[in-house]
This record gives sequence, structure tokens and C-alpha cells, in this order.
Amino acid sequence: MGLFSFLKRKNDDAGVRDWPPPESRLRGEPSRLDTEAERERQREIARATAAKIDEIELAFASDMFDDEPAWGSNVRRPARGVAHPEHDVPDQAATPASAPAVEESAILYANGQRDDAEQLLRASLATLGRAERQPWWMLFDLYQADGREDAFESIAIDYASHFETSPPAWKPLPAAQDAARPGAGLTAVETFGPTVDASVAARLTRVLDATAPVVRLDFGRVTAIDADGAACLLAALQTLRGAGRELVLAGADTLLDTLRPMLVIGQRGASPAPWLLLLELLLLTNREKQFEEAAMDYCVTYEVSPPSFEAPLRVSTAAPAPGHGDRFMLPSVVSGPDSALLAAIDAYAQERETLVLDCSRLARIDYAGAGSLLARLDAHGAAGRTVELRELNHLVTTLLRLLGAGDGVRLYPHRY
Repeated sequence: MGLFSFLKRKNDDAGVRDWPPPESRLRGEPSRLDTEAERERQREIARATAAKIDEIELAFASDMFDDEPAWGSNVRRPARGVAHPEHDVPDQAATPASAPAVEESAILYANGQRDDAEQLLRASLATLGRAERQPWWMLFDLYQADGREDAFESIAIDYASHFETSPPAWKPLPAAQDAARPGAGLTAVETFGPTVDASVAARLTRVLDATAPVVRLDFGRVTAIDADGAACLLAALQTLRGAGRELVLAGADTLLDTLRPMLVIGQRGASPAPWLLLLELLLLTNREKQFEEAAMDYCVTYEVSPPSFEAPLRVSTAAPAPGHGDRFMLPSVVSGPDSALLAAIDAYAQERETLVLDCSRLARIDYAGAGSLLARLDAHGAAGRTVELRELNHLVTTLLRLLGAGDGVRLYPHRY
């Protein structure tokens, strides 16, 4: 019996049952149901009503009982394809809200007054934050830069409830994890896809041999991976982590979504490399709960002890982006006119038409430092170069916009 069966009237083979018509006509007026045409019209109405009830019933049942695989089932959801925009343009969030609370908070934070910036942003949630997401994003970045996970999770729940969306994931900035090693410099970049197989071995060797202080691996365009490719990539990631290399993983979720459909619990004959690569990626992206769940499935499948979880120290994540070759990594903090940093950027800019500054480690830049950096970048833009600042946090983005960035310097804040 359907969910709405109680609304339906039983129909016989000849059509709907003829109930006595209501006495709505004037005395002496012939009944409109006395004609065969009217009877047929009523039958059509009844059939249409029944069909509509069936349609509603089906939609309601689909919402209540989706086709999620049963618990313990080996059925895996297929990886969803990743759509890539034809034109890479700065995110709309690069234009901050014009509210004074947003701008003043960015200035306070830049000047090292974190507590004052936090209080102002939290107070703005009850007013500006009811419609604008910018103050929420700035608070998320402030807490991640400070390593304050409890405070982050607290407002993440409120954010998800208010905007009816998923809460953002905790991804502390490397500055909070490794503030004692703030270096800057050239970033070695390697972009993978669409297929990762044994042929990536030579490219991974080049990554391991690179002398750049930071390595960025971009998996945003990966759509397929085989066991040999998984084994090569696993070995490279373990080597980089063991050597303590600074690592930026872009599009890690895309690679995870590609791996998951390959893994079937209990299929012992399959290569363990995809399983171990999944565990390595979950470790590097600091997803302990997911790591433990996948480790248990791995243990059940191969009847061996799984790897243990170790919190990553020098790893950050980023959104996939079009490759422009090597990137220049900005330090965790830029304070005042830094002549050494500006000279390094000038050296990086030589013989390059596109300058890509990676800001994924940049936690804070003060007012003077932002002014001198923008002046130097504007000079490179005036010389005909394209200048991009990638993976900015929203506090720094707001400050740079306030100082006039945007015409010759493209800002790409990270997304929540």
C-alpha cells in the first residue's frame, strides 16, 4: 500500500464509483451527472487525480528512502566528475563587504591586535553576518591561523545552521603548525591528470630531486588511477613526508574521490597500493576520523595491521588551479618593507610573464608590508606581467583590497 493510498478511492473496471451528487442544483434543474459526457469528464478527473497522487507518493518515497548503500555493503558510490571552469577568474569573494566592521577587523589583525579583531568580527555576526558570509570567513581564518580548533568548530556549526550548508573543514595554516620555520621562496609544481599510472614515475623523480623549499602537487584534473600509479605516488608522498619537505596538496579531494570506488572491502586479491595511498592522503590532509575508518576496512580486507595515524607537520591543502609552472611561496608573516623578500620576488619574476605568488602559508601581513608588496607587484604589472596571489586568507584579502589591489594584481582567496 502506498504512502498516500488512504487518499485514493477504489475504482472498478468501468471507472469511478458513482456517488450520489450533492444537492447543489435548483429544484427542477436536471442533474449534470445524468449525461454520459459529464460522467466521462468526471472519470478523467479521477484518473488525473490518482496519477498526481502516485507522482507525489513516488517523490516523497524517493526523498525518504534514498539509494544509499546499506551499512557494511561493498557497494561504493562512483566518483563525481569535477567541472573545471573555462576561464579562471578571481573568486567573487575577493571583493569584500564594505561594512566598516570588516575593514576595521582586517586592519586590527594586520597590526597584531588579534583579540580586538576577533571581538569585532564576532559582534558583527549578529548584524552583518546575518546576510554576509565575509565576517564568518575572516573568523575561520583567524582561528585556523591561531590553531584554535574548538573556537573554529563552535562557529562552524552556527555558520552551517544559519546558511543551511555544510560546515567548513578544519585546516590549520602551516604558520600555526610550524611557525619556527617561516621561509619563503620558489615552489616546485607538478600537475597530474587525467590518468595516473606507471608513467608518472619520471615526473615524481623530478619532484623528489627538486631543490625548491616547497613542493606543490596538483591532483585537480585526475579522473583515473591504476595500481601502479598509486604505488608510485604513495612512495613519493611517503618520501616527501619522511624528509620533512614542505608540501602543498591541491585537489586532494578529487584524488580521494577517484580512489574510493576502486576499494572493495574483502577483495584481498586486489593490490593494496590504492588502499595505502588513500590512507596516506587522509593522513596528509589531517582527517583522523576518516583515516581510522578506512584503516579498519583495510585491516579487514588484508588481515594485516594498518598504518598508524601521525598528524602532518608541514602539509597544507589548496584548491586546484591552472598550472603556471613554478610558484613563489610567501612566508607565514610579512612584517614591514622586507627588502630581501622583494628582491627574491624580483629574481623570480625574471623571464616570466605570469607571476604566481602562493599565499597558502601566509597567515598575516602588516599594513606597511602590504603597502610595499603591492607597490612592487604593481610595478611588475605595469611592465606587462600578469600577477596573481593565490590561496589568500580572507583577512589578508580584505586588507589588500582596502589598499587598492585588484587592478594590476589578481586576488584569489581560498574558498569555504
